Amino acid sequence: MRSGSRHFHATSSLSVHKMAPYSLLVTRLQKALGVRQYHVASVLCQRAKVAMSHFEPHEYIRYDLLEKNIDIVRKRLNRPLTLSEKIVYGHLDDPAKQEIERGKTYLRLRPDRVAMQDATAQMAMLQFISSGLPKVAVPSTIHCDHLIEAQLGGEKDLRRAKDINQEVYNFLATAGAKYGVGFWRPGSGIIHQIILENYAYPGVLLIGTDSHTPNGGGLGGICIGVGGADAVDVMAGIPWELKCPKVIGVKLTGSLSGWTSPKDVILKVAGILTVKGGTGAIVEYHGPGVDSISCTGMATICNMGAEIGATTSVFPYNHRMKKYLSKTGREDIAKLADEYKDHLVPDPGCHYDQLIEINLNELKPHINGPFTPDLAHPVAEVGTVAEKEGWPLDIRVGLIGSCTNSSYEDMGRSAAVAKQALAHGLKCKSQFTITPGSEQIRATIERDGYAQVLREVGGIVLANACGPCIGQWDRKDIKKGEKNTIVTSYNRNFTGRNDANPETHAFVTSPEIVTALAIAGTLKFNPETDFLTGKDGKKFKLEAPDADELPRAEFDPGQDTYQHPPKDSSGQRVDVSPTSQRLQLLEPFDKWDGKDLEDLQILIKVKGKCTTDHISAAGPWLKFRGHLDNISNNLLIGAINIENGKANSVRNAVTQEFGPVPDTARYYKKHGIRWVVIGDENYGEGSSREHAALEPRHLGGRAIITKSFARIHETNLKKQGLLPLTFADPADYNKIHPVDKLTIQGLQDFTPGKPLKCIIKHPNGTQETILLNHTFNETQIEWFRAGSALNRMKELQQH
Repeated sequence: MRSGSRHFHATSSLSVHKMAPYSLLVTRLQKALGVRQYHVASVLCQRAKVAMSHFEPHEYIRYDLLEKNIDIVRKRLNRPLTLSEKIVYGHLDDPAKQEIERGKTYLRLRPDRVAMQDATAQMAMLQFISSGLPKVAVPSTIHCDHLIEAQLGGEKDLRRAKDINQEVYNFLATAGAKYGVGFWRPGSGIIHQIILENYAYPGVLLIGTDSHTPNGGGLGGICIGVGGADAVDVMAGIPWELKCPKVIGVKLTGSLSGWTSPKDVILKVAGILTVKGGTGAIVEYHGPGVDSISCTGMATICNMGAEIGATTSVFPYNHRMKKYLSKTGREDIAKLADEYKDHLVPDPGCHYDQLIEINLNELKPHINGPFTPDLAHPVAEVGTVAEKEGWPLDIRVGLIGSCTNSSYEDMGRSAAVAKQALAHGLKCKSQFTITPGSEQIRATIERDGYAQVLREVGGIVLANACGPCIGQWDRKDIKKGEKNTIVTSYNRNFTGRNDANPETHAFVTSPEIVTALAIAGTLKFNPETDFLTGKDGKKFKLEAPDADELPRAEFDPGQDTYQHPPKDSSGQRVDVSPTSQRLQLLEPFDKWDGKDLEDLQILIKVKGKCTTDHISAAGPWLKFRGHLDNISNNLLIGAINIENGKANSVRNAVTQEFGPVPDTARYYKKHGIRWVVIGDENYGEGSSREHAALEPRHLGGRAIITKSFARIHETNLKKQGLLPLTFADPADYNKIHPVDKLTIQGLQDFTPGKPLKCIIKHPNGTQETILLNHTFNETQIEWFRAGSALNRMKELQQH
């Protein structure tokens, strides 16, 4: 509980449908195993054999191996370790010989499991099918959450999505059954909430094909967003490569209270570090303030860490995590984690590359935006700033939920605000939507009365899916191009992301602040100090909300939406129609021809921010995520061309006519003209979608040259055989003009750490030579030479 707050809890007396208990019979320690007894807890681990999840009773948590690897690394490094180092280094493929230097060396890791959402799983599974392997090597799951468009409300939208996406859902279900992958059907919920409820645990190393996979850090795991090709490596049993992360420490003191929420911690951190300040680093929260944050609140903070470019974020194991594990049917995991707690918290005296301190007693509610998630404002000040900047004050829509903020506690705190408004005869002045994070959350808030309160205040409960957060929103209240403001509890607010309208000013904040602002209808409202006028004409002030972090009864699991892979899948077929417009089997990319890249045409020189949304838009394009050629028709349509200041308008160097970017790229490919993209800072920030790398490769691109890259996108480009290169001198960006041609030299002796040479050929015949840096290691250079990482995998299989 938090002090000074009105507490709202469920009063429902409905019977509870309890989740099946998740516990395994304890077996005797077999002497024949010959297991070295590291300490008593290791023996207990062998005796108990605690499963990673109740869906995979024969896949066990290996804290004993984690401990063994940590001991090896600790002796080698001879220094205290951070929590993230313990978990990451504890999963090394070869802890005795692995070179370890933060920010420098590439680590070869053995993740515990893989998770994929349906939009990225299509390409990941198509690549896995291309590998020719019979089964996945590690526990893996597919989650249907991205393809459900918010339109009319939960049930109707879900029925519509199942009908429209039947071909894709059938492909994912049958591919999962064929290759041993668990399948969560549409309606089950958002991937990150499902992982938190079922698969994340302290000390796990999990990779997921979505940039907000770090959500699992709220349960003490290292959960990292990757592209589909990385997932294929892990599912194939190949060690996964990650540049050894730096570690940013965030020390929390004091405690949360009143209107201040966990979301405000990450909104504040985003304002400090900016959208690229966490690149190449794990953000590790610690300090006495941690204990004032619920487990799901910690997940919120880790989730939105993706917006600062962090590799991931993590919290140390504590009693809040233990409580959540027990409530979600995993008490045996909590007991085992207690035994190994020393390995699930940082060592005293460990070193952070950067340290930020936040006093939670002094932290105020924040709201970030518009157009970028690092533009931070205290809620008390945003109205004044909006007036000054000309941002619309009138809030058209308030949206709560999403993978960032859809926990039981989030819904309860929002309902606590709504209940106060209803008591004074008020409803929301703005439109108001609610997105439950999972079927379990939906069923439980329905049972406990939260959903009904949110409906009564004017809300519409949407499907258990991503919905408007990723642009799956059939918005009807405005026209495209109309200037307007929305407030959300989401994580990302890039231009046009939620509704494809570039004039929508989107702000991100906590669910309770969204609810209060939706009731007031204006950015000028500060719930900490301002009054509302009730239906009776009397003024009143909203009291700070509070709610149970977990339900007092057990969670209601709702409908069963999980498909187990069969034990015998030999008869399972996976069909992809050659005439399908949604799915397309992959053809291998061409190998490097052994020569330097001569006279590359510049497809586009991008001006300013270029996220993966700019490179490969989501929203209506999500339906083509399994069809590379069709989705390539959105290549860079959101990027601003420096030559004319327009989006999706570039000069064709042959015809001299301006046209759409994808059409121009196709023209070049048809005529054998290889091309390059020039980008600005933090190119490819945002989503993990590897389509932003597959599309330029498919349409004839050879290199992407920028001032800097976001981590996931840089890796995705390498995986597909492209060259992500950065200017040795960022000022050289200004030397290149869209009408120039570029030659990249030095590829015959392409080696780690050695820059490549770039000759800029201007139309007037003059030339300039600049240097381009890269971060390729030996393995990644082999990907380039083979044409892609998948090509290289096949080469190795043949040897």
